Amino acid sequence: MNGEEGASRGDYTSSEDDNVLVQGVEGDTSALAYFGFAYYFENQDRMQSVAIDDGTGSCVAPSPETVLAGEYTPFSRPLFIYVNAAAYEEDPAVQAFIDFYLDPANEQFVADTGYVPLSGELYEESLALVKGGEVKSTAE
Repeated sequence: MNGEEGASRGDYTSSEDDNVLVQGVEGDTSALAYFGFAYYFENQDRMQSVAIDDGTGSCVAPSPETVLAGEYTPFSRPLFIYVNAAAYEEDPAVQAFIDFYLDPANEQFVADTGYVPLSGELYEESLALVKGGEVKSTAE
């Protein structure tokens, strides 16, 4: 993220609590914190985001659009769920949960938390993969 391993400043406070990070950068104009877009989105009135070089010399700011398009990298990433195909087929509760989770009509729940919802097409594609019992792998 900083160009090379070990290039980050050493005078930092490490925390897994994003609220601590927000408080730490809020009052210090030279402070820097790394955390998920949802926490920035929730606290954008208390801090500023940083646009990052997209590799072409242009800078990309974080937004739902740039995150969904995969343009705000390496600071955004997809979240995955893994579904046991047998449980999906055999357990109505698992099937109901996954069907609800991947229903594009529910994307507002995702947006309300500050996370970036998939496009309707990606929700439908994901549900089709689950229902078809297909496994999509990125490893070739």
